[in-house]
Amino acid sequence: MINKKVIDVTTALAGIKDNMTVMLGGFGLCGIPEKSIDELVKLKVRGLTCISNNAGVDDFGLGLLLKDHQIKKMISSYVGENNEFERQMLSGELEVELLPQGTLAELCRAAQAGFPAVYTPAGFGTEVAEGKESREFNGKMYILEHAFNADFSIVKAWKGDEAGNLIFKGTARNFNPNMCGAATITVAEVEELYPVGVLDPNEIHIPGIFIQRIFKGENYQKRIEQRTITQR
Repeated sequence: MINKKVIDVTTALAGIKDNMTVMLGGFGLCGIPEKSIDELVKLKVRGLTCISNNAGVDDFGLGLLLKDHQIKKMISSYVGENNEFERQMLSGELEVELLPQGTLAELCRAAQAGFPAVYTPAGFGTEVAEGKESREFNGKMYILEHAFNADFSIVKAWKGDEAGNLIFKGTARNFNPNMCGAATITVAEVEELYPVGVLDPNEIHIPGIFIQRIFKGENYQKRIEQRTITQR
């Protein structure tokens, strides 16, 4: 059994350089690889193309990379609650490619499975389809979307073992499974890391073959993007 465990986040992200394309799991602030993002801030890498559902908030998660102008292009489905994201997009400082959410997920999964492209009906007849090949199937029009080509994929899981097997918790699963194995190198940060054989095989969501490096993070904030309460 190959041991994928690395000692810390610095070792896990070794090799990330300027102008690379990086996938990052999460939805808003749920299930984001926050320790890896903090490390990217410290590394001062520039010109990144980031593939992620959105960029969280101004002072947390990908918002920290945007604040320091480390991201050249965002490929997302939602601008979200990040005012700096909106400002940079409208001013032209940040290149933004907005995709339907299902398309974003599917292009990750296509890369994971080794498919070069997929046909999808989402976006046909809109700006999303401009300049893209279209084709009719069974009387319905589809557009051709090319799978992502990323250098690194960085995901967050609840539990993992030293072979890279992963278990996600609740809605923190979101985009993370589709991004595993969807890049040249996949890094998984986990809250709990165990020796091989401890995790129940029936509970594993992603097998270790999709993971190259895994490390245990500490002191997660798990911030809530929008807190909703009921008053009684």
